[in-house]
Amino acid sequence: MITSVLVANRGEIACRVFRTCRELGMSTVAVYSDADADALHVREADTAVRLPGAAPSETYLRGDLVVKAALDAGADAVHPGYGFLSENAGFARQVIDAGLVWIGPPPEAIEAMASKTRAKELLGIAPLTDVTEADLPVLVKAAAGGGGRGMRIVRRLDDLAGELAAASAEALSAFGDGEVFVEPYVENGRHVEVQLLCDTHGTAWALGTRDCSLQRRHQKVVEEAPAPGLPAALEASLLDTAVRAAKAVGYVGAGTVEFLVADGPQALGSGRAGGTPRAHFLEMNTRLQVEHPVTEEAFGVDLVALQLAVAEGRALPPEPPAPRGHAIEARLYAEDPARAWAPQTGVLHRFELPGEGRIRLDTGYVSGDTIGVHYDPMLAKVIVHAPTRAEAIRKLAHALERARIHGPVTNRDLLVASLRHPEFADPGLLDTGFYDRNLDALTEPRTGEEYAAVAAALARAAADKGRFGGGWRNLRSQDETRTYGDHEVRYRPTRDGGFEVTAPEGVRVVSADPGRVRLEVGGVVRDFGVAAYGDGIVHAGPHRLTVRPRFTDPREQTAPGSLLAPMPGTVVRVADGLAVGDRVTAGQPLLWLEAMKMEHRVIAPASGTLTALHAAPGRQVEVGALLAVVSDDATTEAAQEDQTV
Repeated sequence: MITSVLVANRGEIACRVFRTCRELGMSTVAVYSDADADALHVREADTAVRLPGAAPSETYLRGDLVVKAALDAGADAVHPGYGFLSENAGFARQVIDAGLVWIGPPPEAIEAMASKTRAKELLGIAPLTDVTEADLPVLVKAAAGGGGRGMRIVRRLDDLAGELAAASAEALSAFGDGEVFVEPYVENGRHVEVQLLCDTHGTAWALGTRDCSLQRRHQKVVEEAPAPGLPAALEASLLDTAVRAAKAVGYVGAGTVEFLVADGPQALGSGRAGGTPRAHFLEMNTRLQVEHPVTEEAFGVDLVALQLAVAEGRALPPEPPAPRGHAIEARLYAEDPARAWAPQTGVLHRFELPGEGRIRLDTGYVSGDTIGVHYDPMLAKVIVHAPTRAEAIRKLAHALERARIHGPVTNRDLLVASLRHPEFADPGLLDTGFYDRNLDALTEPRTGEEYAAVAAALARAAADKGRFGGGWRNLRSQDETRTYGDHEVRYRPTRDGGFEVTAPEGVRVVSADPGRVRLEVGGVVRDFGVAAYGDGIVHAGPHRLTVRPRFTDPREQTAPGSLLAPMPGTVVRVADGLAVGDRVTAGQPLLWLEAMKMEHRVIAPASGTLTALHAAPGRQVEVGALLAVVSDDATTEAAQEDQTV
């Protein structure tokens, strides 16, 4: 019997495994890096062991340190979670050789399937070599790991070498394995997968399908179970293929087989062109998936509890339970979709979702926690279950819209807009190209933002009045003015102690207090909860507003052509041979930043001369740090003339 479990992971998945362990009466052990010293998973564990350092390569990817931590803490089993070492056969052997219970598949099964290249070889699928123009577009993928890291689409042959190097560097950083391979890229197919659970007695469950087609950077954003609209014959074929693959390698525990489904005999269409759908094997993930909660909700099971039972040698029932209803999960990220999905950091001042007991929240954060730079920017997974897909969509969108998320920019508004988009509502239109087609429209400012700005201004005015007094005067001067983002608000105090809004027009103030403002617009009363935390951001209802100062700080001015760090991170590479004085062209990659386990290119904004370079590999930078300056020819010539005067 397992009595104590160490989770060789962090954040949301560690908290989720701990939850089941507590329900089963098992003690829990966390491991943590220095960056995670006060993380939620550390606070929730019964015992915690420090892994000195901050980078994954120094901490969560050090199998020897994790095994020592388990032994030191008296754990008798190790659950790998997902990511990091979860698909590392060497780590599995280290755990087993130390006399600990490994809550996962046999190392041999991991070796057979965890590497995408070896898995394809096992199934008779060869990766592309000697890529030609006729093969384009192609996809560069990491052989180990997942989550979109180490993955690049290549549409021009000249870009292939650079993307191979970039994908390999990112994969090495994220998974400790820099092996990458090339395969044909299927445009706009559906990403469909099958959840497996196998025991040591020969029973293999295929727990239905999931659709994970809404993706950004090849990383899933919205997942659901079952995959809607699949022909019955195709679904049966996917389930059968997954079970056969598992039995072929003697699989044990939870795993997932992933497919790309598209139309036409070569399956190279858009998924909407008609024809017979065809599935292509992508990979087998020999671990629990991030999206496992939708299967749990659809089948009424606890996959972690079943993993633990299998690890203890217990047999599964001959048949899995029958599915019921529909489940949808949205991944809430600290990122800005309108700025190339740039990850965000900072204090998560307030994090609350409505509908406790009806909405499932799997998270590694609570109000007051800090989102750092070292790890994935996912804040939480929000999961709902309902009798039908349409009801589940409505329920999830409503919960996200009403959530109070105060702090860094998140993808919350994008998720709400995605769930309510006509293409998402129609299963026949689902495919992985959803955000390529719709991102601009989905990231337009929300309607009503100008009224949120009014609420923010009046809440501030009400607070100032409470602190400093003041109010209506017989000899009134000009209106008070405050600006939030692109919205200028003008107002004046009234004789009865309230406020009158003069811009924007058509707004009547019902009430105004420091934390809540009620406005009437077009005969409809709108209620805004308002909160500010002294960081230049005001949250009014679901809107996040940037306070614009009345006067620009001269210290914030930068030279034309300045390249500023779009996020805090580490400079991992500078373009080969790049030096001050070089000519560069618009769009040319100059350097690469790594932040939150993703690599981001910093490119020349225009053609010109590199007149300053402050970046060097290994340098850590804060958001807004000056990395380089590219001056156009006119600016460079003017500067040279000034120096000769």
